[in-house]
Amino acid sequence: MRRLILAATALLLQTHAIGAAAQERPFFVTYDHHVEERGDLHVALAATSGLPKDGDRRYHSPWLEVEYGLTDRWTTELYLEGTTTPHDGSAFTGWRWENRFRPVKADHRVNPVFYFEYESLNEASRIQKEIVGSGPLDFAPVGELRHEHAHELEAKLILSSDVGRWNVAENFTMEKNLSQREGVEFGYSAGVSRRAGALTPGVEVYGGLGSTLGTGGEGLRHYIAPVLAWHAAPGTLKVSVAAGLTAPSDRLLFRVSYSLEFKPGS
Repeated sequence: MRRLILAATALLLQTHAIGAAAQERPFFVTYDHHVEERGDLHVALAATSGLPKDGDRRYHSPWLEVEYGLTDRWTTELYLEGTTTPHDGSAFTGWRWENRFRPVKADHRVNPVFYFEYESLNEASRIQKEIVGSGPLDFAPVGELRHEHAHELEAKLILSSDVGRWNVAENFTMEKNLSQREGVEFGYSAGVSRRAGALTPGVEVYGGLGSTLGTGGEGLRHYIAPVLAWHAAPGTLKVSVAAGLTAPSDRLLFRVSYSLEFKPGS
């Protein structure tokens, strides 16, 4: 995993790319209705660093995104992810294959997007690209969690609106673990942002909503996160600091991402 991240970093630093896309969303969890244009390639390095409660060790979870516009309304994306915990160990935690479909290309007051993802992960995964179900993260040793594998299917309904320089987006998530009997787990996210020249500040909220086996009650994780995207050639830098709002949530989640976009013939 470390060699993969280093190789991807070298690619991002050495390859000539086009300027950052103005419509790059500043959110890390919430999706809006903008998809890649046909033939566009988007590559990003990102990481989630968590500061847990109750004396659990902090962790750092990097991931690589490779996103491609198959058509002007269908974007597909591959994720490779890992994790490391000081004095505990590191692990490659798996991969995800994501697809987003925009049924209508023209912009409307509310723009729907359908999202489907297959995940092949182990229980050491901590990037928290979405939060579903209930209960805190499992802080058992990484060496144990890496051997507990899961195959999961995830779907989202994405609703998004552009109003001038503002964007408002809402996501509803459903996830099914095919390896265990956990029912169908639910989650949500929502965000608002405003373009201001090269900067796009915003805020997002996200968390779990229990499952078909129970609502989760006080065991739900919820976060609120100011976000900021800086669109500066040749790429886009995004940062976020999320504060946990409930007892099972980590105290803080720090996220950072740097991305480049490549167009055919550029």
